[in-house]
Amino acid sequence: MSDATADSVVLEARDIVKTYGATRALKGVNFAIHRGKVTTLFGENGAGKSTLMKILSGVTTPTSGEIVLDGAPVVFSSTVDARDRGVSIIHQELSLAPNMSVRDNIFLGREIRNATGVDYAEETRQTAALMRELEEEIDPSTLVEELRLGQQQIVEIARALSVNARILIMDEPTSALSASEVEVLFKVIRDLTSRGVSIVYISHHLEEALQITDYAVVLRDGAMTANAERSEIDLEWIVRHMVGDHYDRGSPPGGYEFGDVVLSVSGACVEDKNKGALLVDNLSLDVRAGEIVCIYGLMGAGRTELLEAVAGRVKLAGGDVKLEGRSLDGLSIAARIERGLVLVPEDRQRDGLVQTMSVGENLTLASIGSFVRRMLTQPAREKQIVQDQIRDVHIKTAGGRAAIGSLSGGNQQKVVIGKMLATGPRVILLDEPSRGIDIGAKAEVFRLLGEKASQGLAVVYSTSEVQECLSIAHRIIVMSKGRISAEFGPDVPKEDIMAASGEAVAHDAAIH
Repeated sequence: MSDATADSVVLEARDIVKTYGATRALKGVNFAIHRGKVTTLFGENGAGKSTLMKILSGVTTPTSGEIVLDGAPVVFSSTVDARDRGVSIIHQELSLAPNMSVRDNIFLGREIRNATGVDYAEETRQTAALMRELEEEIDPSTLVEELRLGQQQIVEIARALSVNARILIMDEPTSALSASEVEVLFKVIRDLTSRGVSIVYISHHLEEALQITDYAVVLRDGAMTANAERSEIDLEWIVRHMVGDHYDRGSPPGGYEFGDVVLSVSGACVEDKNKGALLVDNLSLDVRAGEIVCIYGLMGAGRTELLEAVAGRVKLAGGDVKLEGRSLDGLSIAARIERGLVLVPEDRQRDGLVQTMSVGENLTLASIGSFVRRMLTQPAREKQIVQDQIRDVHIKTAGGRAAIGSLSGGNQQKVVIGKMLATGPRVILLDEPSRGIDIGAKAEVFRLLGEKASQGLAVVYSTSEVQECLSIAHRIIVMSKGRISAEFGPDVPKEDIMAASGEAVAHDAAIH
């Protein structure tokens, strides 16, 4: 590190070691945060990124090593202590109170007070200003539970911005954001860095992260494998240091013929009752056994609404859905699962998992009917289902009794997928199946779906990442404004996919 570079370091972690029993989560990591710059931290789930960030933000303390702030050693006794010293963090998993307003979430625990109590008018004014800065039309009095996932992520970001941090750690801040929202966030980040704020940025969206990076650090198995300035790195450099030289994005499985049409959607319409507009507008789609169909589109294109309507979570305003030629009209979600149609939802924490249950209990939730007889469970059958899914879905866990929270994001996603596969479906729908998981876990999830498709399962997955369209899909459906705007095969240039969605083709140059 040159003298000039050393002078720009505002916070530094030196020889950080963190152990949990016999597990060494961090193995002597050195990490520097530069004043007014974006330092991006890359690494797979389990590489140690979150552990390091918890140490830097006061959530936990290192087993050994030291943190140096403005040239002097410091110990953060809590997140409040770290925040008071200028370090704030946006966690990957949302920590909002859904039954409280946007305003109350932003100022929770640090309310603005006047002579008569809480100054709600000032809190409302500041919340509205933050929403304008983030170019999001959200009323401060709106309950968080009424917001879509991307808007909730914006509120989480606004809360972090409201504390005027000197160092802001962003852990997967764009995982639920649309392309236009990401662009706004990047403008905000550049505005912050121009004012001297230091950003630590963690993302599994590698190409996206390259646009905002000034410095890059890669962790692997608890150790730093590489660090460099932006001018010295590209996508291949990141992947090589994260997962090695043999990473494969995957390709559509072949060597077999598709079967008959198993899922038929005809004239589907889904209405936005608040605005009186159609979120899905007269859409028709057939999917054959063994076929993998990717549905691509920007936020608001209608992808999620389509999948939820097919799965029975949202009522169709028009049209019909048939499974193996039989209409599903009027059937509940449970009845559709019994028929062979399952959905892996976008928000695994809220809709896919029960956090108080074990890995095994989560895995068997949807297939409980297969091991209950006359109101009594069959433990041997239940245990076999759990063991089969842990093996078949390649879940890395200490066993079925392990707490679901002990698993990485990628393995939690595999539990949600395994839970649905345990029902023996004919069609599986997956809404953003790689959200918040690393590049290695993505490859494993797509490899698993390819394997199941080759055995006759019809797979439909949605994504807002164009590169994911080009991994395992036999057919790519592009949605825009609730309709199918284009249909492609697996060899289509990604620029054509983006153009069909109405998205401007991104520049390779960094946004500055």
